[in-house]
Amino acid sequence: MTAHESERIQSVETAFEILDYLQHNEEAGVTEIADALSVSKSTAHGHLSTMESIGHVVKVDGTYRVGLSFLELGHHARSRYNLYESAKAEADQLAEMTGERCQIMVPEGHHGVYIYQTAGEQAVRTDSHIGSTVDLHCTAVGKCYLANLPEDELEAYLDDVGLAEQTEHTITDREAFRDELETVRQQGYALNREERIIGMRAVGAPIVTDQNDVLGAISVSVPTTRIDDRAAEDELPKQVQRSARVIAIRTTYS
Repeated sequence: MTAHESERIQSVETAFEILDYLQHNEEAGVTEIADALSVSKSTAHGHLSTMESIGHVVKVDGTYRVGLSFLELGHHARSRYNLYESAKAEADQLAEMTGERCQIMVPEGHHGVYIYQTAGEQAVRTDSHIGSTVDLHCTAVGKCYLANLPEDELEAYLDDVGLAEQTEHTITDREAFRDELETVRQQGYALNREERIIGMRAVGAPIVTDQNDVLGAISVSVPTTRIDDRAAEDELPKQVQRSARVIAIRTTYS
């Protein structure tokens, strides 16, 4: 057992596993949660009752759902990012201009977290939302971040996380992925060619300070039926890069 594993508290892990389950399933009863997490009904009930008493879950007609107390926690976590306040208006404008879905991602650990999303008139709903955690290697925003990492940090990411296949278009070969990141560095934007969701493409650009620190990335997601190679490699990248530059300036000087 490693030192890290010995410090883990099982009851805390179970509580967050229950919250994750409720988040993804909207609501559930004690028996369903116990079966899904392979714990006893008494364990599931004890955790749920405790979280209900402090307002983290609510019980309605025998089932439990995540409580609204997490709104305050989420707002607090997101408010730590000056980037969020600086990016909202620009993201809204980009979504309105393109008519598509626009998102802002910041890195956290070996994943990306969407801290803001907004949708234009034509936008298609996907499985992501504000607070979603996504893999970096198969998203346009994630590639923007990875392309700007120092070599040792990139190597650590590839060793620790790898390049798991999400769709048939995901780049899973390490050398091919390194070539992809070099292209991102040279052109200043990244493409997601149905690498996370079949039928969806995206164009992303890094949000970079004057000191070359990558704060995050912005992207626009478009169904493949509404985007051709010219738009993906010329028009849309220019729009996304412009928005990234505006956000970087506002973040730096606000």
